[in-house]
Amino acid sequence: MERTIVGIDVGSSKVCTLVGEVDDEGDLRMIGVGLVPSRGIRKGVVVNVADATAAIAASVEKAERTSGYKIERAYLSLSGAHLSSLNSRGVVGISRREHGITMEDVDRALDAARAIAVPHNQEVVHVIPRGYIVDGQSGVRDPVGMYGFRLEVEAHIVTASSTAIQNLVKCVEGAGVEVDELVLASMAAGDAVLTDTECEMGVVLADIGAGTTDIAIFIDGTVWHTVTLGVGGEYITGDIAIGLRLPPDVAEGAKIRHGHARAAQVSPEERFTVSPFGEETPRIVPRWKLAEIIEARAEEILSMVQQEIKRSGYDGLLPAGVVLCGGTAQLSGLQELGREIFGLPVRVGTPRELHGLVDTISNPAHAVSVGLIRWGMTVDTRPQRSKPGPSLGNRFLDWLRAFLPG
Repeated sequence: MERTIVGIDVGSSKVCTLVGEVDDEGDLRMIGVGLVPSRGIRKGVVVNVADATAAIAASVEKAERTSGYKIERAYLSLSGAHLSSLNSRGVVGISRREHGITMEDVDRALDAARAIAVPHNQEVVHVIPRGYIVDGQSGVRDPVGMYGFRLEVEAHIVTASSTAIQNLVKCVEGAGVEVDELVLASMAAGDAVLTDTECEMGVVLADIGAGTTDIAIFIDGTVWHTVTLGVGGEYITGDIAIGLRLPPDVAEGAKIRHGHARAAQVSPEERFTVSPFGEETPRIVPRWKLAEIIEARAEEILSMVQQEIKRSGYDGLLPAGVVLCGGTAQLSGLQELGREIFGLPVRVGTPRELHGLVDTISNPAHAVSVGLIRWGMTVDTRPQRSKPGPSLGNRFLDWLRAFLPG
């Protein structure tokens, strides 16, 4: 029986609603997409509820038209500088040793890891197991069925601003869609563009969007570190607008059509025309001048990513290097600039193994929306998923009640 999954990526520059269909064999086919300019969102956070709701509704309507599917629920991406993360450890005794470790024991261990002090205005979004230890034996990926007396789990915990979550969910629900689950944007993008080998070996995913840069470090097949930086491609556009005295939309167009992140690779003879502020006739601009402006800001953004990699302490465990995605990753020369700054292998990641609307969504800008669909495909196989929806504010109480008798 076919299953339909919907993902909504609410970004600073665009809202993308994607509809995917999974068949009995588990193959994924994209059957609908709704792409509209974002409004009411800044740096991944809602700043105008009415505008954001209207943009989401328009995106959903487009996706419904192209897919012929009535969208009632969806997985929703979460980004913004309000996100924070930490690693925690939970320890429990095995309840019925004669049966081996059960999923209930694993959940209790994750519960213990989750019992951290969270500021009153923050709430837990994800509790992701990094690895298990059974009676001192480390490196256990899946302890279910093993015999032991003591189970420990190392977990990566992601928290977010309750207010930011509530405002975002309110906008989606205002567009007539119920939220299945909130998914950290960098983790969704990782699902779409990273290979299993990269995740096992050690890799950094950097999703450079318009308003934010979402970073996730994957080692041993799971997430070890996440962070969101409040910088992105709109800073480059702003620099171009100021440096060349252009309206923002003209600056964005020049960046997309003529931009390059390595000025030295641009021929001094190359020129293009733009329409500046206050001038009726187009002006001719050397392409190297545009590239110089872009390179300065791109270097700053990538250097901030590099600082975050070093701050994580995992910089020596990343042989697979860095995978760039997001709209800004499409900039010519950014991959080469990244190799210089990181001193690691760098590639631009596009969503893989796609069927259906491949031409529309097979580019780095749609990594998150494709990742949301993949995340929904594996919802039953991951322990301790978040449980958003109308009861977001009471998520922890709902989760706790599941473990209480009666």
